[in-house]
Amino acid sequence: MSKKSIACIAFNGKKVFIARRNPVGQMGGRWEFPGGKVEEGETDEQSIIREFEEEFGVKVHVGQQVAQACFKHDGDDFSLHAYLVTLPHDGMSEKFILTEHTEYRWAELAEIPTLNFVDSDLLIYPQVCKFLADSL
Repeated sequence: MSKKSIACIAFNGKKVFIARRNPVGQMGGRWEFPGGKVEEGETDEQSIIREFEEEFGVKVHVGQQVAQACFKHDGDDFSLHAYLVTLPHDGMSEKFILTEHTEYRWAELAEIPTLNFVDSDLLIYPQVCKFLADSL
């Protein structure tokens, strides 16, 4: 049975919210769409709300699923589900509290492939781009 991960896609106009992971572990220091593992007994929505409270200190609103992909990590199969999230503010004038990341910013979608982005999120990148293009 595959493990389940979630990725959170928040748009601010045409820009997307990304965060750089703390410099530890296999994906340390790399940029990502924030998210994490879905714990046993959790829905995707509960997982997203928990991850944002733990990692950024904010409560988010979870919207529709926008992308999905499968990948292997350390020999385990994972399914990655990306959801639209709405942040309570943009994190600029009022800063988010970071526990798992060193920084965050709003990036142009076209920048994503040029950044040191985690591989699993690059798998959903084309679907995220299509979703934004279809939404405008």
